Amino acid sequence: MGKIYSVRGATTVDDDSAADITEKTVELIAEMKKHIDFSRTRAVNLFITTTGDITSFYPARAVRESGLLIDCPLFSALEPPIKGALAKCIRVMLTIDTEDKDFTAKHVYLHGAKTLRPDLAKG
Repeated sequence: MGKIYSVRGATTVDDDSAADITEKTVELIAEMKKHIDFSRTRAVNLFITTTGDITSFYPARAVRESGLLIDCPLFSALEPPIKGALAKCIRVMLTIDTEDKDFTAKHVYLHGAKTLRPDLAKG
């Protein structure tokens, strides 16, 4: 067993549709994976939350059907309804176990979710 890390990410959807939820969720996980050496790393689990205005499709299903994370338990939950919170937002926390001694978590914030952590979001 290596060292355990959690890598965070978030994105937003334009439309509450299966197509947009799938596209944006898969894009987020694919971008997160670019920064992880999976030859030396194992995905422990993926925790996903959505805001209450996302009701037409499960982001976890999009991840499972994409094949991006194999043999990784997925868990979904609903964000609390906070006034003024970012709408149509999908947040994830990927827990990994890595033997990579030089690993540095690269958190990924895309689309409207860049406003959540501008210090971590790129361009």
